[in-house]
Amino acid sequence: MANVSPTRGDITSHPDASEMRDRYARVLGGRDVALVDGPVFLLGLYCAASPWIVHYTTSQPPLVTHNLIMGIAIGLLALGFTRAPERMYGLSWAMCALGVWMIISPWIVGESPDAGVVWNNIIIGALAVLLGLVCAGTAAKASPKP
Repeated sequence: MANVSPTRGDITSHPDASEMRDRYARVLGGRDVALVDGPVFLLGLYCAASPWIVHYTTSQPPLVTHNLIMGIAIGLLALGFTRAPERMYGLSWAMCALGVWMIISPWIVGESPDAGVVWNNIIIGALAVLLGLVCAGTAAKASPKP
């Protein structure tokens, strides 16, 4: 009768151990800022919903559409960061640019925005810049040097 009970062996003697180790390092290599993906997605979700949360849908119709589109864009960046981090973290600087645009957009897109609308977009923009810088800094640190 054959011995089919599992035995605990040392995997270091496996012929493909070094290749498995290298593959594992490649898979996890781009996940240095995995904890930022969730906050970026939530920021995009809040940005898209903020016209209804802050109640300026009737007073600032152009900003309603603007914040909805910007929120979707930030949310899509977050999903990209989660799905393909090694390729998408290069777009972290784009999130910084979106944040700067969110800060100045009430005066460019809006029509005489009140303080609530202005502060809402400033906070969203500042958080987008901050999270974008965290992603970009970590991606730059983790990228291989030639």
